[in-house]
Amino acid sequence: MRSALEQLEEEKGVPREKIIEAIEMALAAAYKKDFGKKGQIIRAKFDMDTGETEFSQIKIAVDESMLKPEEDLEAELSSAQPGAEGESQEKGDEGEERKVRFNPEHHIMIEEARKIKKDIRPGDELVFPLESKKDYGRIAAQTAKQVIIQKIREAERASIYGEFKEKQGEIISGIVQRVDNSNVFVDMGRVTAILPRDEQIRGERYRIGERVRALLFSIEEAPRGINLYLSRSHPKFIEKLFELEVPEIASGVVEIKGIAREAGGRTKIAVVSHEDGVDPVGSCVGQKGTRINTVISELGGEKIDIIEWSEDPSEFVANALSPAKVVDVEIKEKEREAAVTVDEDQLSLAIGKSGQNVRLAAKLTGWKIDIRSVEGESVAAATEEGKVELGDGESE
Repeated sequence: MRSALEQLEEEKGVPREKIIEAIEMALAAAYKKDFGKKGQIIRAKFDMDTGETEFSQIKIAVDESMLKPEEDLEAELSSAQPGAEGESQEKGDEGEERKVRFNPEHHIMIEEARKIKKDIRPGDELVFPLESKKDYGRIAAQTAKQVIIQKIREAERASIYGEFKEKQGEIISGIVQRVDNSNVFVDMGRVTAILPRDEQIRGERYRIGERVRALLFSIEEAPRGINLYLSRSHPKFIEKLFELEVPEIASGVVEIKGIAREAGGRTKIAVVSHEDGVDPVGSCVGQKGTRINTVISELGGEKIDIIEWSEDPSEFVANALSPAKVVDVEIKEKEREAAVTVDEDQLSLAIGKSGQNVRLAAKLTGWKIDIRSVEGESVAAATEEGKVELGDGESE
């Protein structure tokens, strides 16, 4: 018996105490089905070492104040007759203490209870041993089986939820199980997670049997089990990848202040150092680019710009437009606008393909950025929401 419990505990991840609790509830249900009476509270105590079970009946100590008056009982019986109007008093009025109908199989008067246990109080339980039984009918055995299955399933669900709730917001990995309507189903061992189409990196293809890493961004309980939702396009996925690759970020010496991302295309990350002598950008890039290249490889070649965060808006905006070199930044605090001047040969870099560079810079900084040539002509403007207007009147 012990080995069977250990195997079930290992396979299902359910604590042994929960399994024993399920067995005890099942045995109590079977006992009541074949040998009990209506209203009885039956409990079972299972000994894992011997396999023996002790049964007991529980009675609740009550006093007169907890019981329904006789007239209420008569009214209740009357309202239960066909054609009778009114609602049963069993429910009680809202806000009032619910009174009960005395049942000798369920209750014991406080006076009688104190003859057995002197310090008992109304509402306390009294335990009465019952004769053990071993021969149960087919229906009782089936009832016990269903109770065990249900309780173990509930315990397993709670165990899975608890395990993955702790991992929410972290990177987890699993095996691609199937792809259905562009949604990728990932085997996580005890549960299958979903990588929705909208959370995938543009252009990525997923093959059945390959291992995939993603951010666990949402977990919810559903009637049929636990639903895990993954993301590879979420900005936090990149943040967590850098935490894994850059010890300075993991330790808090270097902090990621902001991320602007267009998954599969380009990402801009603003970082700052909290310790003198530590270069935040260099820490993220790594020697000969080893650290950033590992992250880029995980993202399938997505371009990543690491820029240094600054409290000075003009400096921060200039850094955010990297790799373009900026001549001047004019800040309009009230409008939260930045007019940026760049040389002619830097215009295309500053704007980026289809306005991507200036768009991401605006998202990252939270400022509207107006790109101008040295002649003062406005070439492109991007809002912090990511909308870009090009100088020829076109918008992206």
